[in-house]
Amino acid sequence: MSAFASVSARRLAAAALTAGAVVSVVTLPASAADHAHPARPKVKITAVQYDSPGRDDRSNRSLNREWVEITNTARRSVNLDGWTLQDEDGRTYTFDHYRLEGRATVRIHTGIGRDTDTDLYQDRRHYVWDNHSDTATLRNDRGRFIDDESWGHHHR
Repeated sequence: MSAFASVSARRLAAAALTAGAVVSVVTLPASAADHAHPARPKVKITAVQYDSPGRDDRSNRSLNREWVEITNTARRSVNLDGWTLQDEDGRTYTFDHYRLEGRATVRIHTGIGRDTDTDLYQDRRHYVWDNHSDTATLRNDRGRFIDDESWGHHHR
């Protein structure tokens, strides 16, 4: 092989390697972007106490034993301001200036009480959740469905 052919072969090999490196640099971020989704908050209904233990005497104590638990399973906190929790009859609780911390749970009670980080109150004087069948539906501040929990027999 002549010296000229040897230099040409090395230049051609170097050009091919350079082109391959450029292609992989250009395509790597695009393919990584296809698979890398930012961690979305995972907020869900984790428990419902729809039948208040004991007699349903409409006392505030009995009303507050009826609740829905919502859990944020992600590490980052989620601003629930404007989110809603609704029953099948359209009774709606709207979250007001509340931030659910990461990996935390909040209970939304039916009756009257003082809101804390772990307990919120709808301030109602009547039961919300039907003991026989109902659905608790959680929606974000844009009205988009987040989660629901149903019990009993439903005719939809």
